[in-house]
Amino acid sequence: MSASAPVRAGGRMTPRSPRGPRRRGRALAGGVLLLVGALLLPLSLAAIWARAELTETDGYVAAVAPLAGNAAVQEAVVDDVTDAVMAHVRLDGLLKAVPRAERPAVRRHFTRGIRQFVEKQVRQVVTGRGFRAVWNGVHRTAHRTLDGRLAASGRSPVTLDLTPVVERVKRQLSQNGMGLDLLRRVPRAGVEIVLLKAPDVPRIRAVYEVVRTGALLLPPAAALCLTGGLLLARRRRRALVWAGLGCATAAGLLAAALALVRSRTLDALPAMVSRPAAGAYADALTGPLRTGVWLVIGAGTLTAALAAAGPPTVRALRARRSAARARS
Repeated sequence: MSASAPVRAGGRMTPRSPRGPRRRGRALAGGVLLLVGALLLPLSLAAIWARAELTETDGYVAAVAPLAGNAAVQEAVVDDVTDAVMAHVRLDGLLKAVPRAERPAVRRHFTRGIRQFVEKQVRQVVTGRGFRAVWNGVHRTAHRTLDGRLAASGRSPVTLDLTPVVERVKRQLSQNGMGLDLLRRVPRAGVEIVLLKAPDVPRIRAVYEVVRTGALLLPPAAALCLTGGLLLARRRRRALVWAGLGCATAAGLLAAALALVRSRTLDALPAMVSRPAAGAYADALTGPLRTGVWLVIGAGTLTAALAAAGPPTVRALRARRSAARARS
């Protein structure tokens, strides 16, 4: 007998209903949509965060502003500025009167003393009250430069110009009446940290375009998939439980990926880069994303728990009533 043949029921021939395969297909489509929506939700968070970090200067400055008071970041700035200043210190004129055999020892002695003096002055500026404004201005300029490089063509590098810190040190020395001439020899644009090398600009620009598109398309796609999956599901409450657990699990995987990328990135940094300072930067920049991820985990888990503990379905109520009548 074929699948479409009539089936005898109560002595009469009745055709087999095609609603069974349709329901199974609808349930399968709903499950696929829920799975896709759960996977797209954390990706949407990552795309929105990346777009905000790359395009919104005010948001970026607000994220890194607290780092002005971070001890590890302050120490890294002091080292970078001091190294840049010391690169322009020339002691050849002072060593002319010193015998040639004694010049290496005298040079080391003078260099150590000058470095200690410069480092002290720079640290006073970096730990002073006015450093936060300088810090925010430096990063605002750097972010606008980054945004311009990514929006336009070309391969110019992106740098963090710390020269305003040197200018503040110069002003402090002049106010203290210390006639130290070595800071005047530092070029106006001579204290810079390369954030993005010229060969890397095209690759980051391509990522930038993908992020911009993803931030616009992924959130509505995730919402549509989750909504469509719930509408197609035969058992809505069970579907809501699985949707909540799926979103929470996908967000948890994103949190684990963020931790892994942070660890690998810090391990790959050159020895001259301060690991505590770089870690503080990473935590400050990814703070909004990590907050969003944990909100999704909490919301998904809570949704699944409430759906699982929700009121009984109509079918369960009918079963309970039938059982009660049978007992009576």
